[in-house]
Amino acid sequence: MPRRKRLPGGSALEQVQRQARALLVTLNGEIRDKEAEVKRLKAEAETLCRLSGAPKTAALAAPSAAAPAASAKPRRGGRINWVAVLQQLPKQFKAADIRRVNIVKSKRPSELFAAITRWIETGGVRRKTRGVYERV
Repeated sequence: MPRRKRLPGGSALEQVQRQARALLVTLNGEIRDKEAEVKRLKAEAETLCRLSGAPKTAALAAPSAAAPAASAKPRRGGRINWVAVLQQLPKQFKAADIRRVNIVKSKRPSELFAAITRWIETGGVRRKTRGVYERV
């Protein structure tokens, strides 16, 4: 079987690999340049925010965050004031009693027990027995 002649620049695979490495070096350089430009633009936006008195997050937010798409799901309600929920509960209560408060009816059990835990840690609630809590 006759031997193949070697190409002057190496095999075809080696030539492709060399080209790919050269392209990667160029691409990485372009990425560094773009990242430096983004960093400079963010610093400029922050300076303008300070001068205008606008909150930093408002100016740097993505356009999609400022104007949500029509297909996005509407948010349900807002943040829950758990202190107000605690005030609506009887002196002694169970987790089921929390569920009767109108604004937390749709909350997951994990969220309710997280609230109870926070109340215990802050000293607003004391655990009497398993599943029974008392407002302090």
